[in-house]
Amino acid sequence: MTSENQDPWSEGTPVPLYVITGGPDSSAKAFNLVTLIATRSEPEPAMQPEQAAILSMCTYPLSVAEVSAYLSLPFSVVTVLLSQLVDEERVEAIAPVPVAAFPERGLLEAVIHGLRKL
Repeated sequence: MTSENQDPWSEGTPVPLYVITGGPDSSAKAFNLVTLIATRSEPEPAMQPEQAAILSMCTYPLSVAEVSAYLSLPFSVVTVLLSQLVDEERVEAIAPVPVAAFPERGLLEAVIHGLRKL
């Protein structure tokens, strides 16, 4: 298989990915796959195409995993692009709502009480 047949955006070909992200970013934020991304500004003509695409697609909040899938880029690359957009206040990162480990005792008692009345 020649290098011409390989996907240029795969993790095995770091040069194109390095160009997209501008190199390693030590200030990259920690994103979770389910962190929601919402646009706060419109894309500008001089923007990097991938970042403009993120701004266009996130008018309704999307998870980082969805953004990565729609752009067909690795999660690591998308997190660097999103970090830059967050720093520029072009997108907002919304942390996922934590799932409660256990339901409240009062709620469980109310459900049991309601079931007993049936």
